[in-house]
Amino acid sequence: MQLPFQVDLQNKVAVVTGGSGVLGSVLSRALAKAGATVAVLARNQEKIDKTVRAIRDEGGNAIGYSVDVLDKQALEKVHEDLLSQFGPCSILINGAGGNNPKATTAHEYATAENLQNSSEQSFFDLEPSAVDNLFSLNFLGTLLPTQVFAKDMTNQKDCTIINVSSMNAYTPLTKIPAYSGAKAAVSNFTQWLAVHFSKLGIRVNAVAPGFFLTEQNRDLMIQEDGELSDRAGKILSQTPMERFGEPEELVGTLLWLINNEASSFVNGVVIPIDGGFSAYSGV
Repeated sequence: MQLPFQVDLQNKVAVVTGGSGVLGSVLSRALAKAGATVAVLARNQEKIDKTVRAIRDEGGNAIGYSVDVLDKQALEKVHEDLLSQFGPCSILINGAGGNNPKATTAHEYATAENLQNSSEQSFFDLEPSAVDNLFSLNFLGTLLPTQVFAKDMTNQKDCTIINVSSMNAYTPLTKIPAYSGAKAAVSNFTQWLAVHFSKLGIRVNAVAPGFFLTEQNRDLMIQEDGELSDRAGKILSQTPMERFGEPEELVGTLLWLINNEASSFVNGVVIPIDGGFSAYSGV
């Protein structure tokens, strides 16, 4: 991996939840390339091992943990192990999250016609348990790791928490009300934490990716024949740069927010990385 600019993270321990996903793995590799020891937290052991191997192959230092970010006791065990092996956490990236198809509507708009089709999921069919689980994964999955790992930061300098929000947090996308609401909660929580931790010198910010192809949305964006879906075409038509983002395009903002020399007075902000999507009115 080639970093866009050099940041010295030697002697820093970074924890990345969701660290083996399409976006999270790139963030994990970037932190390691800058010199941090990276703890990759996720659920799928195979993907975790793949990310850790990639980091080590590039000369970095990493360790992986298969853990549920909603299991505080398990997170505490990870914290204890990490503390004993490498020292206190000084960088936390809360990247775990995701959507749930049972909390998604089949259509953008409710009409009398499509409401009569019982085979298609309407707003009235959204499963409360799916909505609850989605909110837990995205919001509690940010709060709990912060409770566990930010304790290490209270007696250090230049510590940073970066949450992963979404452009959905600014303006909700059609079909995904619960995911949009959950990410709005993450953005709000980012601001709350920034104020709450300000006297301790812990900066808290967030990145809000626009549209990137990931494992979670690929089937919605790319058809079986390899062509863009109607939804993907609509998204790109509203993105002035007329393309999806590349995961590596998150790295520059990540490193800027982490580097205290570059962003020491930046606190409580949510940075859009969206190719101009949020700036375009549609006309």
